[in-house]
Amino acid sequence: MDKLLAARLHAVQVRPYLAAALFALHVVEDRSVPTMAVDAHWRCYVSPGFVARTPLEELAGVWVHEVSHLLRDHHGRGERYAREHEDPGPGGRGAGGRGATAEGRAWLRLRQNIAADFEINDDIYGDGLPRPAGAVLPSLLGLPDGLLMEEYLRTASMSGLTGDLAWLDCGSGADGLRRPWELGPDGAHGLSRQQRDAVRFRVAEGIKGRPGDAPEGWRRWADAVFHPPQPWRQLLGAAVRAAAGAPGVGENHSYRRPSRRSAGVPGVLLPSLRRSPPRVCVVIDTSGSVSDAELGSALLEVAAISRAVGGRRDLVSVISCDAAAGIAVPLCRAEDIPLVGGGGTDLRSGFARALRSRP
Repeated sequence: MDKLLAARLHAVQVRPYLAAALFALHVVEDRSVPTMAVDAHWRCYVSPGFVARTPLEELAGVWVHEVSHLLRDHHGRGERYAREHEDPGPGGRGAGGRGATAEGRAWLRLRQNIAADFEINDDIYGDGLPRPAGAVLPSLLGLPDGLLMEEYLRTASMSGLTGDLAWLDCGSGADGLRRPWELGPDGAHGLSRQQRDAVRFRVAEGIKGRPGDAPEGWRRWADAVFHPPQPWRQLLGAAVRAAAGAPGVGENHSYRRPSRRSAGVPGVLLPSLRRSPPRVCVVIDTSGSVSDAELGSALLEVAAISRAVGGRRDLVSVISCDAAAGIAVPLCRAEDIPLVGGGGTDLRSGFARALRSRP
């Protein structure tokens, strides 16, 4: 234990922005663990034999490696990938599904562990942190550095590595598949979801507070923690549907349908209150950094918006905007909208023109 904790102090010294995460791990001694492993509840399972035969500096690198799995949420991402792709495994039955064989689950576990290690190991070592013996790198398969775990899983089969790396096991913290030695969610010394999120935020805060000290992969991760990507298609669709079908009293009188109160006033035709569908003005970024595929996706969204407002194309207009806003073009057919641009990016003028174009 003394050697293990000394290695953690060395890891904190050379990677101070990871200190909050390293000290949040609770050590559990277990001789059935191949080396060191973590579970999703921030427990670190350690083999005494592995600690005894590993140099202290390399042991510090293993500390950083294992906590990187947890900070980057490899367990949650691994579970989502298995559900979405139903990887068949070597036995031909969905390794991530209910009918998976033990061999299929082991193959999926090892494959995800290797891909997660590829994401971590390409830039966390050096500068006082030597690479531990046996650390796997993307270059083993001729793959580029800097990709995410999901990208490595999609682009490489890894079947040639699984036989040589059968010993590799970083625990459920690396892939989301529980191991026999793990204590589980009800075990002692586990962190709650709120505590885990707080640790991630403190680490991201430390990386953002000292720009330039952390590798590119960690800076990219910290940006995602502070500004997580939003499901903009769902948010946009919900906003349009809420505006088009919101309950409540209408604002326009219409004689197309008589008011129900007309029955109480014989001989008098009373108008009813009707809700008008919203007018929508879409600002499309047409700067030089936007690809043709992205512009095509934007036009598909414009067509979906016109359907959401009841097919009233006269209620939808489009503004092309790069560094300056174009003219608001009424919608006839989405595929015929002229998208003019190709310069820099400043969407403020586009939003200003959209606000001025309201009736």
